Amino acid sequence: MSIQALNADGKMVSYTDRRRWLWALSLLWPALPIFSGLLASYTGNVSYFWGTLVVWYLIVPVIDHILPTDSSNPPEAVVPRLEDDRYYRVLTYLTVPVHYATLLYTAWVVGTGDLPWHAILGLALSVGVVNGLAINTGHEIGHKTTSTERWLAKVVLAVVGYGHFTVEHNRGHHKDVATPADPASSKMGENIYVFACREIPGAMRRAWASEKLRLSRAGKGPWTLENEVLQPLLITVPLYAALTLAFGWVMVPFLFLQAFWGWFGILTSANYIEHYGLLRQRRENGRYEPCQPRHSWNSNHIMSNLILFNLQRHSDHHANPTRRYQSLRAFENLPELPSGYPVMFMLALVPPLWFKVMDHRVMDWASGVFSRVNVHPAAQARLAARYDRAVDGGV
Repeated sequence: MSIQALNADGKMVSYTDRRRWLWALSLLWPALPIFSGLLASYTGNVSYFWGTLVVWYLIVPVIDHILPTDSSNPPEAVVPRLEDDRYYRVLTYLTVPVHYATLLYTAWVVGTGDLPWHAILGLALSVGVVNGLAINTGHEIGHKTTSTERWLAKVVLAVVGYGHFTVEHNRGHHKDVATPADPASSKMGENIYVFACREIPGAMRRAWASEKLRLSRAGKGPWTLENEVLQPLLITVPLYAALTLAFGWVMVPFLFLQAFWGWFGILTSANYIEHYGLLRQRRENGRYEPCQPRHSWNSNHIMSNLILFNLQRHSDHHANPTRRYQSLRAFENLPELPSGYPVMFMLALVPPLWFKVMDHRVMDWASGVFSRVNVHPAAQARLAARYDRAVDGGV
């Protein structure tokens, strides 16, 4: 399907999204635990419960590296028509009930089946992966201005118990990104486990403070149904309570593990790698420079971008938060990750390997100037000595 429009010079330009129909696979990813559960039931082989993890951490990276990266962009002239194409946004809408169907089905499997602990573990972590992708769906539609999309964002975030994300991300992270003040921007020398202890509670505190301030300006307290942090909780708590009542106490570890891996294994991992070590510089007035495309790490690997609604074109997302995923652009001379998110997530779990792969890339980005890097205070002296730079207080 080709889109045509007149450019600024009055010439007709045409664009065909070569991945148009592949985006429909977004309905498949959240359902992977259902397929693996059906295979396990049919074959009697409980190892299939680990299938989603195999797809995410093994098969997707292999495809990412078999296929060439894609840095093609739609011409700006066709972007308005491309963004008006309802096909793309309907796909994000339809993923929402798929996430709920997956949680309900897998809860039924765990609650009614006589499964060994390792099968429950594999299924819980698998659901965690796809519910981490639910946060990504909430991220995509939570930035949009329509009331339908903003409510759907709350609904899909509720499935994994991370309903405060839209408030925190839109009003907090996008304002403070790539500064030491942002709990969702990782610092050079900070491993993912230390980062998680700062990021997860920091995000919750910032979301609550933001809503409390917004409501106070309207003369209201925080304990109201208008509180956008509480609204998704009014879905999550009854949902999890109902599953526990229906299927017993085995739901407690199952629901905890899937939520934990959705939070840590996907969202925290994404936040960790997206701005690692990158720093916006302070101006003379004490304020930070505006966020620029150079303040995000990017990847143009095709398969993982299909799964993540082009999240890996992260620089353009921060420059244009309301821009829809099908229109996000790649640019030259931006910080580039050596692989797509699944590989980088695994790499982050092993801090020495992560530092070996990424720290020199951070220093290359900073042109070797240590004061231009967002450095973890505990690692500052060690890293300064390693890179032979004086610590001048610039971070």
